[in-house]
Amino acid sequence: MFFRGIGTATPSTRYTKAECLEAFERSDWYARLDGRSHWVARTVLQHDNGIEARRLAVDSISDVFRIDPNTLIQRFLAHAPALAAKAAGHALAKCSLAERDIGAVIVSTCTGYLCPGLSGYVVERLGLRADVHAYDLVGQGCAAALPNLQLARALLVSGECEHVLSVCVEVSSAAMYLDNEPGVLISACLFGDGAGAAILSRDPAAGGRIIEWIDSTSLIDPSKRQALMFEQRDGMLRNILTRAVPGLAATYARRVLDSVLDRAGLHVADISAWIMHAGGRDVLLALEREFGLEARDFRYSAAMLREYGNLSSAFIYFAFEAALADEAPPGWWWISSFGAGFSCHGALLQVSK
Repeated sequence: MFFRGIGTATPSTRYTKAECLEAFERSDWYARLDGRSHWVARTVLQHDNGIEARRLAVDSISDVFRIDPNTLIQRFLAHAPALAAKAAGHALAKCSLAERDIGAVIVSTCTGYLCPGLSGYVVERLGLRADVHAYDLVGQGCAAALPNLQLARALLVSGECEHVLSVCVEVSSAAMYLDNEPGVLISACLFGDGAGAAILSRDPAAGGRIIEWIDSTSLIDPSKRQALMFEQRDGMLRNILTRAVPGLAATYARRVLDSVLDRAGLHVADISAWIMHAGGRDVLLALEREFGLEARDFRYSAAMLREYGNLSSAFIYFAFEAALADEAPPGWWWISSFGAGFSCHGALLQVSK
C-alpha cells in the first residue's frame, strides 16, 4: 500500500483558550457547575496545556454551550459530511487520480451517528462511482485512523480495488457534555473539530516521494476500557477521561512499536519521523519518557495539538501532512494512534526522498 495524497479540513472559526474560558464564564453552565469545576476549567484554559486554539463548528463560541440532543445531532449532520468531503477533496487534489478511480471509501467517526452512514454523504458530495465499496467504522475513538488504514490495505492486497479513500472526521463540538466530573471538564477543554483523508493505492505515483506501508500491529486491552470511553447519558455522549490515560498510551504505544520494529530488525534510533496521535500535552510527555526521545522528535504532533487541539481520529492526518510539508527526512517513519478500548495501533512506513 502506498500513500498518494493527504488532505485535511477544519471549520473556519478559530477560538483561543482565552475566548473559550470567557464564553464559559458568561454561559448558563457556569452557574450550574460548582466552584471546583470553575477552578478546573481555569487551570486548563489559563495554563500551558499544549493547546492554544481550536476550530469549532459553531458560528459563535457561545453556541458551544447549547447542549441538548437535538442541537448536537443537527450540528453533526450539518458539519461532519462537509468536513469529510472537503478533506477528501484536498487529498484527491494532491494525486493524479480522479473521483471515478476510487474503488472504496472508508469513513471513521465517534462523535455522531448517522444512518445511512457518513460514507454515503462522501460518495454523494465527491461524485464517487455508484458501485464504490463503502464502509463506516464507528466507536474506535481517537485510535480509529490506523484501523481505517489497515482495512484499506486489506482491500488493496485482496485485489478488490486499486485505490481507496480513507477518511476520519470528528465534530467534537457535537459531542459536548458538561458536569462536575473533572475528566468531563478537561475533555471539553481539549477537543476540536476537523477531518483528515488519505488516498491509498496498490502502486506508487510516478515522481515525488514514495510512501509505502510496510507493517503494522494492534493491541486492545478491554480490561482498561473504563479509562477512556464514551458513555450515553441523557441522550448524549459523555466522555470519560481518566488520569491513567497518558501512562496507558505510552506503555501500549511502546509495546506496539517494539513488536513491529523487532520484526523488521530495526531500533528506535532508526526512525527518522514520528507521526503520533497527541491526546494532550501530558500524553506527549509520557511518550517522550517511554520512548527515550526528546520533544523535538514529536514536533509535528505538538505543533498540530497547539493549533488545533485534540482532533480525535482525524489528528494523525494533520501530523502526517505537517511532516510532509516540512519535508521530514526519508527513511523509516512511524505512525501510531491510541484511544478508547483501551486500544493502540502502529505502522511502519518507508519513505523515499
